Amino acid sequence: MSATAWQEQAKDDITTWAVVMPDDADGEPIDWAWVRGLDLAGGIGAVMESAAPSAAGGDGAVAAARGLDAQGLHDALKADYATRDRLEAVIAQCSAAFMGDFDRVLPSYRLPRALAYANRRLCDEIRLLLRLGEERRLWRAETERIGRERAVVLHPVDESAESPVPLDDLVDRSAAIAQSRAERRERRRGARRGSDTLMARASLAGVSAHGTDAAEKNGPGHGPERAGRPYPSPDWRDAYLPGRGIDVVMGIDIETTGTDPARDSVLDAGFEYMAMASSRPADAPVNAIYLEPGYEAGDAYGQARLSFGVTPMAAAAGNPFITRLTGIDISRRGDGSLPLFDEWPAAQRGLLARLVAQPYVAHNATFEHKFLMLNVAGYAEAYRAGEITIVDTLPMSRQWDPGSAPDDAHPYGDNTLDAYAKRQGALPADAHERHLGLEDAHIMLVAMKHHLAALKAAGRGPWGPGGRAGEGGKRIGRR
Repeated sequence: MSATAWQEQAKDDITTWAVVMPDDADGEPIDWAWVRGLDLAGGIGAVMESAAPSAAGGDGAVAAARGLDAQGLHDALKADYATRDRLEAVIAQCSAAFMGDFDRVLPSYRLPRALAYANRRLCDEIRLLLRLGEERRLWRAETERIGRERAVVLHPVDESAESPVPLDDLVDRSAAIAQSRAERRERRRGARRGSDTLMARASLAGVSAHGTDAAEKNGPGHGPERAGRPYPSPDWRDAYLPGRGIDVVMGIDIETTGTDPARDSVLDAGFEYMAMASSRPADAPVNAIYLEPGYEAGDAYGQARLSFGVTPMAAAAGNPFITRLTGIDISRRGDGSLPLFDEWPAAQRGLLARLVAQPYVAHNATFEHKFLMLNVAGYAEAYRAGEITIVDTLPMSRQWDPGSAPDDAHPYGDNTLDAYAKRQGALPADAHERHLGLEDAHIMLVAMKHHLAALKAAGRGPWGPGGRAGEGGKRIGRR
């Protein structure tokens, strides 16, 4: 069986998914026959299809892309944009459908993983086409903010001359689509809030002893005061806060080519263990393999780092921003010397075994969680079954760190890992977050342990009035 045979096998699940999820994230009926016809293993991009039977995003596809003339680049990019819009609307709905499948009609998440596998390579092709168009002076590609989102906008190289190819039909609709979905979600939330308010007032459940609605008392979006400024109101992130009984955890951090798990690839993953309430076990293995000078293992143990490659198309397109941020040059990672994370089953199995063994911790953990959902075989199934507990240090900073109070420079508080680690003594003031998996996982765990010790001494956080018993964290099936 080939390494990519599972993508085609995943199509066996389409019949079941069609019953549970008839519509996509935009409310449109899904054409599951079209999905079944996609070559998920071989490639769904216009160039990859013409370069078959080469592997998706392989050297043959790179050569085929470089061989296109101006009109060919235009046509391929236009077709790829259309395919991506259609496929991503399906992928975007899969998590809600899977997690909301309370009858467990859907036994597996392999179909969404297969769709994301194909979509990542499609996006690699899009990036390469954009770069080739710039090299040939067909357009100038700029990433611009449109509303609350960002998208690539193509401009003529010479505004005074006619463009070699039409640009008005080469539209990255990412921002418009995201904005439309956000507006629909807000309308649904507004409808639910209105219904809940009417029910509460009818039953007097939402009225205080003084006849004032609690929401009116605190104002919209505000809780009690902290140093003259409002605390963040409790929200969904608080489910990820640790409890009083938390001890051994695994910290994990991943570095990626971007922020979208359906478009971007994992480049680097680092993890290590630390006991929050006790000392490091005497026989625990310590691998002080940090790349940053001055990092000491301390109470951490079991350190590991995994490095991953990218497709030849991704390498050919490059990613200067990620190189500047992390020091990882993806143009040197497309030669096959490093396996791709979504093509390395052994690494996925090993990581999953660690993730289910104890709570795992991440800073802004939904980022890691979403990438794991669409990359690691078995992760989504284990998460839905309640076998995975997730703890997040971002809400610890947001809710329990007085230094994160909003100010003029940070209206929502400064809750970056860099700022949190410095406030908790895990990172010197003159140092910076390294943006590498193991190094960032380390400063996160050190900061968390320092923070929990201070909270316990002060009777706050998990030991305060609203604290939770047990290990805390987010786990399906536990309230």
